[in-house]
Amino acid sequence: MKENLLISVGRRKTSRAIVKMFEGEGKIIVNGRSLEQYFPLVTQQAEVLKPLKVTELDGRFDIEVKSEGGGISGQIDAIKLGIARAIVKYNPDFISKLREFNLLTRDPRMKERKKYGQKGARKRFQWTKR
Repeated sequence: MKENLLISVGRRKTSRAIVKMFEGEGKIIVNGRSLEQYFPLVTQQAEVLKPLKVTELDGRFDIEVKSEGGGISGQIDAIKLGIARAIVKYNPDFISKLREFNLLTRDPRMKERKKYGQKGARKRFQWTKR
């Protein structure tokens, strides 16, 4: 077992990410693959690493993530929240810094349910006069 193991959960839309963070040399593994393989775009990788960059902890922790559900952007935000929560467990002094960049707020926006008698959540069936 790895010492100083920090476990936290992040969620966004229908995505969930379980983040395990422990001291190491900065390796990040998402669902058994490296960060670069799982998120090929540099902008996606930068978004995931944002909490570490803000707190200047990049390169000090190895991170293992199990992410499931939703799409790519939902998973990115779930992982980002999970990492931010793990950093707070590591050192509560970082709360103000992470709050400043809005990294500890769970985004509550979810898909609105479809209503009966309608085509979707807001869209109606087409009305015909004759």
